[in-house]
Amino acid sequence: MAICFSSPPDFISPSNIQPLLQHCSNPHHLTQIHAKIIRSNLSSNPLIATQLLRLYSSYGNLNYATSIFQQIQSPSTFPWNLIIRAHTINGSPSLSLTLYNLMICAGVTPDKFTFPFVIKACSASLNVDKGKEVHAFAVKTGFYGKDMFVKNTLLDMYVKCGVLEYARKVFDEIPVRNVVSWTTMVSGLIGFGELDHARRLFDQMPVRNVVSWTAMINGYVANGRPQEAFDLFSEMQPEGVRPNEFTLVSLLRACTEMGSLNLGAWVHDYALNNGFQLGVYLGTALIDMYSKCGSLEEARKVFDLMEIRSLATWNSMISSFGVHGCGEEALAVFEEMMEEKIMPDAITFVGVLSACVQTDRVDEGLNYFKFMTQVCGIMPVLEHYVCMFELWGRAKVNAETRSYNGQRFLLRTGTLMF
Repeated sequence: MAICFSSPPDFISPSNIQPLLQHCSNPHHLTQIHAKIIRSNLSSNPLIATQLLRLYSSYGNLNYATSIFQQIQSPSTFPWNLIIRAHTINGSPSLSLTLYNLMICAGVTPDKFTFPFVIKACSASLNVDKGKEVHAFAVKTGFYGKDMFVKNTLLDMYVKCGVLEYARKVFDEIPVRNVVSWTTMVSGLIGFGELDHARRLFDQMPVRNVVSWTAMINGYVANGRPQEAFDLFSEMQPEGVRPNEFTLVSLLRACTEMGSLNLGAWVHDYALNNGFQLGVYLGTALIDMYSKCGSLEEARKVFDLMEIRSLATWNSMISSFGVHGCGEEALAVFEEMMEEKIMPDAITFVGVLSACVQTDRVDEGLNYFKFMTQVCGIMPVLEHYVCMFELWGRAKVNAETRSYNGQRFLLRTGTLMF
């Protein structure tokens, strides 16, 4: 039976709250139910408060979630886990660690659901010392030895915090490793530049999924070995593992590295023939590859076919025109971007100012520079200043005037160059 949220009763009883909460479909419905709970004087009910905490946490409303948590008298492990998890996944890892400390001080014993999100908070804040402390407590309470998820999360934390020695120790202590354990360790070795060691470990994996294959392929590309990335992709095909969008993006980066337009076009055809959508990541990578491999026309075709474009997509198209000396087209794309109400960033304006240099648009360049600093609030960096000096250099003025204007520009922007 469908539950109507448009006109819930003013007062509700504990018996009909659970169905309302279970069928809650969005934050607006939740606030309606919460209001009725308050009017019915049921806010102090621990079960109801915990349900509200769970829902507010799932919707990322940390203020309400924290307020409700503070109203729970002597919360058990479950509410603590909910509020710690909420802060971890919503970008407040330091608060998660503070809550964990308060939980321990309150004498509440963590369980296997507590540790993973506390460890993830350590990863997000790069707090390896706290991570080691949590690791020790997990060992003391017995959860480290018997829970694979805790071990894998610790392994990931040490990798992300750059402590490979501890990562290896955790990896060696896992008796039966799953694909997550193997992939995390392989990725860690790649991140530390131990590519050949990573490959040997990769070859030992009993089961390899698309994430592990992509990690290894991307490792070759990131370390300047693009041909080996394609060789590994060829090995991946007989295994029956279907690549994902990120696999193809790595291959396109390899094509760019090798300057191989034909190979890049082959990856594009492979994507089309295997049902891949022209998403933001794949589309932007194709634009970048085609541009850097010398086919601006194909780059523009991909750009025009994309239904959704990120800021990186727009930047890539603007810089592509700029690299090929098509300043007019670069500025036209920027104006189109402004019409779409996409907020530019510092990279955007490097492309725009470069286009102004190519087309000798001194006044427009100055206007774009003012727009960047005064309207968008972007602080200029060296690349922006270089573009502005090139604009002055291309202006049709004599050397004396150009020198004077250049000095005046330096004074106005507050920059001193020697």
